[in-house]
Amino acid sequence: MKFSLFLCTFSLVSLALFAQAAITSENNARLRQGLKQYPEADTNGDGLLTLEEAKAFLAKRKVLKGEVTPKEGALKADVVDVAYGAHERNKLDLYLAKGTSGPTPLVIMIHGGGFRNGDKSRWASDQTTKELLENGISCAALNYPFLPDKPIQDILRDCTRAVQFLRANAAQWNLDKTRFASMGGSAGAGTSLWLATRDDLADPKATDPILRESTRLSCAVCNATQATYDVSRWESFMGPAKPEFGSETEAALFYHLPTLEAMQSEAGKAILRECDMLAWITPGDPPLLVNNTQVVDAPRNRGEWLHCIHHARAVHKQCEASEVACIVLQDQPEPKTSTTQFLMQHLLPAKQG
Repeated sequence: MKFSLFLCTFSLVSLALFAQAAITSENNARLRQGLKQYPEADTNGDGLLTLEEAKAFLAKRKVLKGEVTPKEGALKADVVDVAYGAHERNKLDLYLAKGTSGPTPLVIMIHGGGFRNGDKSRWASDQTTKELLENGISCAALNYPFLPDKPIQDILRDCTRAVQFLRANAAQWNLDKTRFASMGGSAGAGTSLWLATRDDLADPKATDPILRESTRLSCAVCNATQATYDVSRWESFMGPAKPEFGSETEAALFYHLPTLEAMQSEAGKAILRECDMLAWITPGDPPLLVNNTQVVDAPRNRGEWLHCIHHARAVHKQCEASEVACIVLQDQPEPKTSTTQFLMQHLLPAKQG
């Protein structure tokens, strides 16, 4: 079995430490690895990645360092950088709906970036955030640890803790803990899918009161999602992977396992099962809205391997088998359901939605 994945621990940020223009991927291992992982950084297409090209690529991806410049007219969070866990990136911002007569529903917003970059501040400029607030729905934007610090299975649990933290403090922020949803793009979409399908992780006997809270959601929106984070399953619904989609070694790194063989150990299989959203989809799960815009017969490049329609359709197929409501926008007849409409439908009373 060939294991393919979309992530590794290498970060192009470190390339900025090199100051000699003569350094290229021909004579520098980091640039060589950077070219392999980010071929689009080679802007002139000559097969070499120069330091200047790497810096230019980094400039376009400021989010690698958590630097996001707010757009004009961006919203200002009511509560900023609330710590929901011990890691430095266990922080969230709250945008609270105003003028409501009672506790408000909450949408938890999870940024994308391959579990390697991104920042919660992007949601301040997102139109959906504004629309939800206007309709009496509050929003919480999360940051979470990246892969070099934690494996995927722990990152998912950190986001779970954020849900529990918000529920434990619902009264403080006038939130209705019975009406929580999640949404995100790419890595944030896959995390939202995992949160929506994972069996409840509430531990009523936990000494930490936060961990006694439910982790279940009312619905989830998944934009450009992955169907499962058990990457060994990807070929079953997308066909054979190509070398340029990612290396087999990346799979083990995703889970912080020492070798590819470790994935086949009992401990490795348990980790894969924990990260398998397709396996977690069961009757009683909340409704899903899935939007994967790359409609192709088969993935032709790494981006399509990570985000194409086959992921969405694999989710829909499993939902259908489990009688879970799931809309794949690309397969939905007109009129299409918007993100805001979907969230309002499942979070607001019928007379308002």
